[in-house]
Amino acid sequence: MSKTKGTLILLLITTMLYSTSAPAHTAAAPSAPVAAIYMDGNLLQLDAQPLLVKDTVLVPMRQLFEEQGAKLSWNGATKTVTANKDNLNMTYHIGEQTAYLNGQPLSLTVPGQINQGYTMMPLRFVSEALGSTVKWDANTRTVRITTKVDYTTTVLSGVNLRNTPDSTVDSSALEMLPKGEKVHVIKEVGAFWLEVRTQDNKIGYISAKPKYTDYTSTTLAERQADELIAYGEKYLGRPYEFGASTDQTDTFDCSSFVRHVYLDKLSIELPRVSYNQAKEGQEVGINELRKGDLLFFSARGLDIGHVAIYVGNNKILHTYSKELGVHYETLGDKWMKRFVTARRMF
Repeated sequence: MSKTKGTLILLLITTMLYSTSAPAHTAAAPSAPVAAIYMDGNLLQLDAQPLLVKDTVLVPMRQLFEEQGAKLSWNGATKTVTANKDNLNMTYHIGEQTAYLNGQPLSLTVPGQINQGYTMMPLRFVSEALGSTVKWDANTRTVRITTKVDYTTTVLSGVNLRNTPDSTVDSSALEMLPKGEKVHVIKEVGAFWLEVRTQDNKIGYISAKPKYTDYTSTTLAERQADELIAYGEKYLGRPYEFGASTDQTDTFDCSSFVRHVYLDKLSIELPRVSYNQAKEGQEVGINELRKGDLLFFSARGLDIGHVAIYVGNNKILHTYSKELGVHYETLGDKWMKRFVTARRMF
């Protein structure tokens, strides 16, 4: 064999070795893990380890949406997620590469997937669709999400920022938020708590009772009205006494009953008598009534001498009779002939 031919064969063998080993090395190389994910400076504690698929980070779906203020619904049968935030509505079917934002199609480079029981969604895609910005720090392998936060809710009376939505000994007060401070409401927690973010980026829970902030929503008002009515219902049959003392609950007249349930359940302090109560809150039309509104009627020769709580479905909860005590009644002609005004207190 000539020297030249031997050299060519050696080069060919070397080339073949390198060409077959390179792809095997690439396939075996693991994707770089995500070290941490921060949202507005706060470390997210995820329920499942993030996935890195084709340079796209996927994280548990529910946390990703809800941490950014979106309300989520999930259809397990069709594997479809629907998310709403302010004026944004997103729908997406897991596994597909198209989502719809307010009806407009958006493409995903990596589709969502179900992994070990968790529904995982692309972090950047979802965050940017919800109006947030996402930055990837390759050196620290850290994702940082910045949300667009509006601090539009005003504290009306000093309120404790707590670490849990609870005011018992199991909950700690992080700090007192003073009157006039602005906060961002992340979400409503039941009828009586709001999860909020402060302007110095603290997240906690404050009372949702109307005296503490100017935050309002139809869903919160309905939940609070249900709580108010359920509390008032505990006094069904409680005896009527004109001029009943507000220092006890063995007897009520119409205005002491309303005053008690509003104060005890919602921390709304109303005047003692009905004609002064009728000066509080906001006037609403008879066709605009919602649960929890107060209805005022003429009685005993007075322009306003009686008050009742509207409970929905054309029913009222009140007291005026020694025979019936606190009771439910239909808002029929008998009362509509004496109706004067309706007031909304929350």
